[in-house]
Amino acid sequence: MKSKFRVALTVVALALCGCAQRSQIPVSSLGEDDDAICRANNVAVGSPEYVACRKDRDVIRSNAAARADRRQRDLGEYMLNNPVRP
Repeated sequence: MKSKFRVALTVVALALCGCAQRSQIPVSSLGEDDDAICRANNVAVGSPEYVACRKDRDVIRSNAAARADRRQRDLGEYMLNNPVRP
């Protein structure tokens, strides 16, 4: 009885994992840590240059997300407008 419950719970958990929003991009999606990049440019933490560096990294990340969303939307529109009928 307990094993069936665990299997059902696992299946439900896996199904709910697919409900994550598309706009939630992991920090590692750009492959590097923002703090490490800004510090590597010899920018002191808390300085205006550091804040600008972090904002630039946020802009880069949001632009990447926008491009990915646009590609997904374009693919969906293409599939709607060009259906393949067997």
